[in-house]
Amino acid sequence: MIKTNNNYLNLKNNYLFAKIASEKKKYISKNNSLELIDLSIGDVTLPLVKSATEGIEKAKNLLSNIETFEGYPPSSGHSFLKEQIINNDYFPKNISINEDELFISDSSKSDISNILDIFSSNLTVAIQDPVYPVYVDSNVMAGNNIIYFNSIEELILKLENQEINLDILYLCSPNNPTGDVITKDNLEKIVMYAHKYNYIIFFDSAYEAFIQNKDIPHSIYEIDNAKDVAIEFRSFSKTAGFTPIRLSYTIVPENIEINNISVNSLFKRLKNTKYNGPSFLSEYAIYNVYKTNNLQELYTNINYYIENTKLLFDFFKSKGLIDNKDITVNSPYVWIKTIDNMNSWDFFYYLLDNFMILGTPGSGFGKNGEGHFRFTGFGTRENTLKAIERLKDKL
Repeated sequence: MIKTNNNYLNLKNNYLFAKIASEKKKYISKNNSLELIDLSIGDVTLPLVKSATEGIEKAKNLLSNIETFEGYPPSSGHSFLKEQIINNDYFPKNISINEDELFISDSSKSDISNILDIFSSNLTVAIQDPVYPVYVDSNVMAGNNIIYFNSIEELILKLENQEINLDILYLCSPNNPTGDVITKDNLEKIVMYAHKYNYIIFFDSAYEAFIQNKDIPHSIYEIDNAKDVAIEFRSFSKTAGFTPIRLSYTIVPENIEINNISVNSLFKRLKNTKYNGPSFLSEYAIYNVYKTNNLQELYTNINYYIENTKLLFDFFKSKGLIDNKDITVNSPYVWIKTIDNMNSWDFFYYLLDNFMILGTPGSGFGKNGEGHFRFTGFGTRENTLKAIERLKDKL
């Protein structure tokens, strides 16, 4: 008799961002949506840069011509884009990546979830709390055992004292939602212990382009010997504003083996079976940005979002709502305490009902997120300033 995957029954009833979207829709149906300020889901608001749209136009022309038309893309993406990614994102940092290690996809969210298919079930995975909920949900679906750590420092101490035994370690730097970054010294220790205790690191660097501190690594492969133990996930969603056209990539080094089996070859087999390759239009959009040396266009937009984030950060800091006194802006998010010891969802409705402002309840990122709240810098400058104005005498 057919059975369901009952691991799904262990998930929360609703995915965090789907619930926020539902609450937003419900509010708009009853109220004036023009006054609603959405600083919740980390979706971009600036249009695609000129060199990206020009790339889409070039791709359209290629696909409109019988002599240059092509159908299905390679399942791991085109070499013309892989070459640009390697030369622009890794070569300047003296990181050696070959094209067979680079897999272009439509979303890092998909890759960081689907990659679990190539590993056995009932693994032990370590995940920071709070963090991006996809890590937790995908492992619950897979039936893996999850252990949580509160901070990178706590993780390292547990590894030093051999208090934890794990198979996969999830790292996100800058962290979503808190904005915390992992120092080079701490990454070196984590890589060292990965070699010693034989775990694999999943390193999510989706927000690396927003790092402002020059001493913070943008890639885990800046650490010696990390290619033996780490898989890196990157996205163009926020870096290039590609949320409407979707594009990302994953680095799976050929060095990584489990019982003499290549993880790279298994991931390639997974891609060939379950994925038809990225959109040619999306690939050509970012390819043209690289090829025409217009990365500065992307950084102009990134700086716009960083300025929004700094405005929010400075405001909430002035109100005493920033928990971590040492944190600076290295991501497009601001992580705050709620007021009056409200729980996260009560604070969500308080802001929505009284100020027509949407944010993200911290409890959706883990147990340690309760009593906290995330705001995004991806809104417009106008809405960012409006939100601050509405709240300045109320918090």
